[in-house]
Amino acid sequence: MRLKTFPGGVHPHDSKHYSNSKPIVSAPLPSRVIVPLSQHIGSPSTPIVQIGDEVLAGQRIAEASGFVSIHHHAPISGKITKIEKFPHPVGNFQMAIEITGDGEDKWIDLIDEPNYLDLAADELKSRIAEAGICGMGGAGFPTQVKLSPPPDKQIDTIILNGVECEPFLTSDHRLMLEHPEEIISGLKAIIKITGAKQGMIGIEANKPDAIKLFSDKLAKEANLAVVPLALQYPQGAEKQLIYAATRRKVPNKGGLPLAVGVVVQNVATAYAIHEACRYKKPLVERIITVTGPIVKNPANYRARIGTPYAELVALSGGTTEDLGKVISGGPMMGFALPNLDAPMSKGSSGLVLFGVKDAHDMKEHDCLRCARCVDVCPLDLMPSMIASAVKYKNLEMAIKAGLNDCMKCGSCAYVCPAHIRLVQWIDTGKIRWAEQQRAKK
Repeated sequence: MRLKTFPGGVHPHDSKHYSNSKPIVSAPLPSRVIVPLSQHIGSPSTPIVQIGDEVLAGQRIAEASGFVSIHHHAPISGKITKIEKFPHPVGNFQMAIEITGDGEDKWIDLIDEPNYLDLAADELKSRIAEAGICGMGGAGFPTQVKLSPPPDKQIDTIILNGVECEPFLTSDHRLMLEHPEEIISGLKAIIKITGAKQGMIGIEANKPDAIKLFSDKLAKEANLAVVPLALQYPQGAEKQLIYAATRRKVPNKGGLPLAVGVVVQNVATAYAIHEACRYKKPLVERIITVTGPIVKNPANYRARIGTPYAELVALSGGTTEDLGKVISGGPMMGFALPNLDAPMSKGSSGLVLFGVKDAHDMKEHDCLRCARCVDVCPLDLMPSMIASAVKYKNLEMAIKAGLNDCMKCGSCAYVCPAHIRLVQWIDTGKIRWAEQQRAKK
């Protein structure tokens, strides 16, 4: 089997052995949920409920506030008890809606339409928008927007991202093993909406069982195929996945997959699309991995959006030693949190816990000019130059060196022998540049 890949990247230990053999378990209904109004790229959603309102599971509680925005729905039935700032899974405080559950899990009316693929493309897209679906691989781009390319952009290829290249995370892997038909059904819906001619499912080589399963399922599908990929980080990044699967190169400087006729969606997003289109079921739950060297019982949970991280850790039996670091997402691109107070969101694919001995703070040294960061950068950037420009507050130089092209995959920081916090410096530069641009308006 010939494995495809991309230039650059690194090879961190995948550390998936903690949870990749653990079947999906439905987490108990949480007594309360915290639903952030910003779980996606774009404008935060606008609440349409008030404190004291009774809501049903699946009921819309916040509306999209613009074209690049999404609706949010109640993950449980109960009462709206707070609308204020809460800890957010990206590490800060943001506006959210708190629902205290009634323990009854009363739902809005759903449907079952097995032949939903016979519906018009616009109706399928409308159901996706109503369900509040965004990219579930971490980026959180509103799905209905991604499936609405400009008239001059012809989409011919859909790629489902089943790579899950982040170390430790196994939620997508388990979803592929346990729900392949639903994922394939979601892919077919995406193809119908976009008018694409072919669909691919990219899966990394450390998931041979998923590769075989989908190869068997798609054996008689003329326009659908599995693309086995080499074990290489960040294989799951859009531009790298597109290049590996099709050899099409998405341009830097703001280039999008649309420019090469491709749309990429995560396998979890495809599953959510299936549920939205067939059942009119809003996105109120997802699969999340709780794992790490100190987690007593690592697991993959089907949990309601807004469940506090602390409850999921308790469900896994707690930890074997004191917490040293909490990461929402994976260790390469996730967010370090001060505690377990934040809730899971639509983009929360995992929670990784480390002990004190694994969370030491390395001292940053001067750049050695070794160029290892340049060698591994999958976007052919010069991370050390960008970071240095930001450090010395020369944002114009940082922009010229590719500040806004960087996807913060962390490959550069992973190999840096001087332990320079390259990603943090680049992220700081992005924030400063955005502030500078807002100030000019």
